Amino acid sequence: MMTRQMRQLQDSTAGPMGDVEMVSFTVDPAHDTPPVLADYARHYRVDPARWRFLTGDLSRLNAVGLAFKLNTVDGNLDHSTRFVLVDRRGRVRGYYATSEDGFLPRLTRDIRQLERDPS
Repeated sequence: MMTRQMRQLQDSTAGPMGDVEMVSFTVDPAHDTPPVLADYARHYRVDPARWRFLTGDLSRLNAVGLAFKLNTVDGNLDHSTRFVLVDRRGRVRGYYATSEDGFLPRLTRDIRQLERDPS
């Protein structure tokens, strides 16, 4: 579900907003090897210049999840269903729960606002 939503975000931010970068990270690094994630990316027709899939050491993925206040990555395969908007300086600008109606248009609007006011 989240990958489809990310794909919609990829499509809606193409063109003038083409410098928007997206990152997905696995909660199952034992299974999600780079070749597996590359196949997954091809299946969803991601733009590899703009959307990256991360895997790696469980403790590092856990640190990423906790740094963004999403979830722990501890091998139980639970994951957050929130998107995080981060600006060019690496500051978190917003959290968007996929369970909320209209979250994707709000996220897209906020991305456009950052494009106009990049500070």
